[in-house]
Amino acid sequence: MILYPNLYIENVQKLTIDYLKENKIKALILDVDNTLIDFYKKIPDGTKKWCENLKKQGIKFCILSNSNNVEKVKKVAEELDVHYIYFAMKPLKKGFKKAIEYLQEKPENIAAVGDQIFTDVIGANRSKVKAILVKPLEEKDILITKIKRPLENFVIKRYLNSLKNN
Repeated sequence: MILYPNLYIENVQKLTIDYLKENKIKALILDVDNTLIDFYKKIPDGTKKWCENLKKQGIKFCILSNSNNVEKVKKVAEELDVHYIYFAMKPLKKGFKKAIEYLQEKPENIAAVGDQIFTDVIGANRSKVKAILVKPLEEKDILITKIKRPLENFVIKRYLNSLKNN
């Protein structure tokens, strides 16, 4: 289903090289807000080291953010030393296509990681890359996201129930 991720995890740091190798994932497309940084624009401890360790294992990265705040996205990208695309307009395919082109991998070897179903998961599924949903780093959200969270939580419950019934 287009609303369901391939994997649902606590945070990006729970994404292991073993999982990536088992699933033939060679590159990651990462969201910024509430995925890599919290509401206060802080990168959680350990995230930079996680990124560096995966790079050493040959994993490629690209940030894909809906934010139109180029300075915020650029700062995170520089901190992690990865390429970035801002104002991506997810779930539209345009930003994902740019990221896939930059990463130079087949879509089936790429996973998109983000905290929102209606942008990250739907966009990933529409673009034929694996969708990895993470729990938001912070409960505090911008208004538009705050409005969508109850519906997303409903979808997540159904997704988790579908896993139990399989």
